[in-house]
Amino acid sequence: MKNLLAPGAVALATLTAGAVFAEPGVPPLIYGVQVEQLEYRLGENDEDVLVWDFDAMVGNDELRLVFRSEAEMETSSNDFETLENQLRLQMPISTFFDAVVGAHASTPTEGPNRYNLVVGVKGLAPQWFEIDADLYLSEYPFGRFEAEYEALLTNRLILTPSLEVNMPFKDDIEAGQAAGGATIEIGARLSYDLVGRAISPYVGVNYEKSFGGTADLIEAAGGQSDNLSFVVGTRLFF
Repeated sequence: MKNLLAPGAVALATLTAGAVFAEPGVPPLIYGVQVEQLEYRLGENDEDVLVWDFDAMVGNDELRLVFRSEAEMETSSNDFETLENQLRLQMPISTFFDAVVGAHASTPTEGPNRYNLVVGVKGLAPQWFEIDADLYLSEYPFGRFEAEYEALLTNRLILTPSLEVNMPFKDDIEAGQAAGGATIEIGARLSYDLVGRAISPYVGVNYEKSFGGTADLIEAAGGQSDNLSFVVGTRLFF
């Protein structure tokens, strides 16, 4: 039942974007889908996964409703290593940052289901780094920080380094998480804007490593606490 969320998440990526113009003085309705990652990861020891990460948004400059979906699916078994869906409200608090509040569901195939309240900020830091910083609050709270930067090599060729840090604040043995045992993911993707910014295929690398008690739990369960992958995929914006 829990994996029924996945087809719905993929279906949302077929939406188109635009703006419905309102009366003068009323902010127009804006809607769209931004697929940050839709990629195939060729990992070590033939551990290949299909990954998606996208936001579907509707709202205006004052308030937006965002559906966010992130997943990693093993291609050999079609099991979801991770499957996260969020419903978020986003509102401006400064020129460059929005406040975020919402609900988060984590429903992997093998692991336990976890549900959280989300509070955070999203926006542009100095030097135009895109930042997401969120707290996930529940019986097993954790924090997540994401940063990304787009370096324009030419008008169409873009190098995008990225960083994601997940920090558990409490032991969640069933989910393989230990308090203070961070998991860090570093990537670099070279994309080409094929059709404006709407379709941008890319290649790159992605490295993930867990530390401390989290690494110990993963290795005790027979897994690897670090993994290097080569990736091929595309960004989409509608």
